[in-house]
Order: sequence, then C-alpha cells, then structure tokens
Amino acid sequence: MPLTEANHSIPPASTISRKELRELVRTQLQMLLEIGDLTAAKSILKPVQPTDIAEAIEGLPETMQVIAFRLLSKDEAIEVYEQLDSSVQQSLCEKFKRQEVIDIVDKMSPDDRARLFEELPASVVRRIVAELSPTERQSTALLLGYEAGTAGRIMTPEYVSLKEYFTVSQSLERIRSLAHVTETIYSLYVTDSDRRLLGILSLRDLVTAQLDQSVGEIMNQDIVSVQTDTDQEEVADIIQRYDFLAIPVVDSERRLVGIITVDDVLDIIQQEATEDIYALGGVQTDGDNYFQANLLTIARRRVVWLLVLLLTNSVTGSILKSQQDLLQQVVALSFFIPLLTGTGGNVGAQSSTVVIRGMNTDEIRAMGPLQVIVREGLAGALLGSILGILATIWAAIFVVQGNLSVALAVGISLVAISILASVAGSSLPFLFRSLKLDPALMSAPFITTAVDVLGVLIYFNLARLILQI
Repeated sequence: MPLTEANHSIPPASTISRKELRELVRTQLQMLLEIGDLTAAKSILKPVQPTDIAEAIEGLPETMQVIAFRLLSKDEAIEVYEQLDSSVQQSLCEKFKRQEVIDIVDKMSPDDRARLFEELPASVVRRIVAELSPTERQSTALLLGYEAGTAGRIMTPEYVSLKEYFTVSQSLERIRSLAHVTETIYSLYVTDSDRRLLGILSLRDLVTAQLDQSVGEIMNQDIVSVQTDTDQEEVADIIQRYDFLAIPVVDSERRLVGIITVDDVLDIIQQEATEDIYALGGVQTDGDNYFQANLLTIARRRVVWLLVLLLTNSVTGSILKSQQDLLQQVVALSFFIPLLTGTGGNVGAQSSTVVIRGMNTDEIRAMGPLQVIVREGLAGALLGSILGILATIWAAIFVVQGNLSVALAVGISLVAISILASVAGSSLPFLFRSLKLDPALMSAPFITTAVDVLGVLIYFNLARLILQI
C-alpha cells in the first residue's frame, strides 16, 4: 500500500532541531523514493528550506539524487542546486538533459556559477557557456577572468547602482525594478557616468530620507572597498571588522565591477579554516573535499609530510645509537625518553596553534613577533617548571627509587625542552610568514618531530653533566 502525505508529514521546524529535520527529510524521502511514491515525496519537500533539501539530496544514494531533484519546481531547483556540494552538482549535470542544465545554470548567481565551472570539465563548461544568455555569459566570463581566491573571482556583478542626481523617489523605483535580479538591495552604490564609485548608502538611509532629496545629499563618501586582486581571506577580514553586509569591488581605475556579500564571506571563512586545520595536521587538500577525493590522491598528498617526519625521526634513532654507552651504564634513562619527547611535542604544538590562530584573527597585531616569542618562552618556562618538579618527584619515588641524579636529569630536561618547544612553536610560524609561506604549514607534526630530535640531545647532554659520565 503506498505511503501518503497524511502519514508521512514533516513536523514543524520549531519542534525539532535543524539537524534532526534534515535527517528526517532525508530518511522519509529515501523511503518514499524506494517504494516509488513520488507524490508523497514531493509533498514532504514543499515546506522545507532549500538548504535543508540540498543536504537531504546529498545524503541520498546517487541513483536517487536525480529523481529527488526532478521533484522540485524550476525556481526551487535553482536555489537548491546552488546549495549542493560541487561533486553532486557535477554528477547531476552529467545526468540531466542538455536543456535542463542550461535552464538551471543560466538562472544561478554568477559567483555560484563560476565556482561550479571551476569543478566541471573544460569541454562541459564551453558547451554550457555557449548556451547561456548574453548577459549571464558576460557576467561569468568577467568572474572567470580573475585568479581563484581573489575578490574578483568571488564577487557578483549583480548589484544596485544609483546616480548622485537621482532623487530618493527615483531611486526607490529603480530598486523595485531591479530587486528580483540583484544579489542584495540593502547595500546601494553611487557611481558616475564612467562607473567610478562615488559613495555608498544603505536601504535604511534611503527609506528614512525625504522623497525629494538627492542621493548625493545622503550618500556616505567614506568608502571601504577592495580591489579585484585582493585575497579572499583579506576580504573576509574586512567585512568581519566593519560588520558589513556587502563590500564593493573596484578595479585599478576605481570603477565598480561587483560586490561581495556576507554569505560569500561565510563560505570563505569555512574554506580557509578548513585549509588551515588540514595544514596543521600536515594534510594537503588543494581545496578539494577530503572525504570525496580519490584515496590514491589523498595518500599521495599525505605521504609527503609523513616522509619528511620519517626522515627527521630517523635522526632521533641515530642520536640514541650514539648514546649507547650512556644507556648501558644507566638503563633507567631510557624509561623517560617517551615522556620528554611527548611533552615537548605537545607544548610546541600548543604554542604554534595559538600563534597561527592569532595571525589569522589579527589578535597579535598589536604585539611584535619578538614580544610574542618572549611571552611564549616565559609560558614554556612556567609550564616546564611545574611539570619538571612533578616529574622529578614521580621519577624519584616510583621509577628510579631514590636515584636522585636521574630524577633531576629528567626534571631539568623537561624545563629546557618546554622552553625550547614554546620558542620554536611560536617563532617558526613568523619565519614562514616572512618567507611568504603559509604559517599553517609549520604544522604540529613538524614541530613535534623537530622538538623530539633537539629534546633527546638536551636530555642526554644534561644527563651526562649531572651523572658526570
């Protein structure tokens, strides 16, 4: 017996969390598609937001994704398609008829369309671009002409521009006529006859002004804008700092060519944070979705750092071999090597993490590199002293049973290694940034391994000094 809308309705969003709602939609949608009840499947999607529908479709088996997508109305399909992961977008493109693809892509916002074209094969892109309307083709070509990761690539050319001689009444009429084809109407831009940016104003400024006032009288000439070649991360920082809903993008001649909205910035922040987290773990993704990338590709990217770490750790083995005579005389020294190297690596990873994060958020902008490194060095000395005292007491009582010399060697080494790890973890990101490299590449695994090598050297030399061997 087919399932019906009555016994398979979605509860109101206010009664369950968004995560539970998405999972419920996906589960019921898959169940209805499996039994072929398309009418009921279509009905449960009607009250659901496009973002939630996109996530539900992404969670379906690949064979069902096209069927579920075809249940949507044309306008809804365009909104949902923009929210889908690029791999799902590409998969649907391959399965749709040619005209269906053109109809959807032509109505996408230019910045979303440009991101899609980056993922599609060049032959498919050329075919689709050739079928776009002249206006959309020009908008897409404009965006694709800029380097990836810049303001020019992520901007949208769909904005409302006004002239300074427009009255408030004329401006409101223009906004009404353009509202359905622009990215936002809350931020408005005043340009001259050559499209040079003269000022900005908000919709609030406009609706609270007198109808006969000119735009030039109420616009704000203190303009914050970005260039087309500005890095997307810098754009995100500016929008976050000034609490903008959108920011204008200008070319070298101050001509307005597009805007970047806050929803685009949220995508950038997530993308940059993901890249930094992967880099901190020594994993290179090149912007791809890690969990959807080919396993061989993933292994090839991860093995580079692992080989570096393997070679570096082999130095530790050589140091241990060179200290055979010391270890043979005082076997107890070998008991503490994992403790010392592990602690040093953890302290160094903590310092590098807070410094790299401070660089990304500009929290350490007021402090110079030297001040940051000294601060972290002092923190390392404090942490090392606390841990060193505890380790000395623990070693003397429970491990070496009264051999105070070995216990002191462990405690003092822990202090020295903690200071070294903190200084290395805080200074190396600054070094990488000065070399025009991503500080996140100075990742925790690399610092851990470097501190291991130096820490073992410090430990054995201090042990020889204290034990007089």
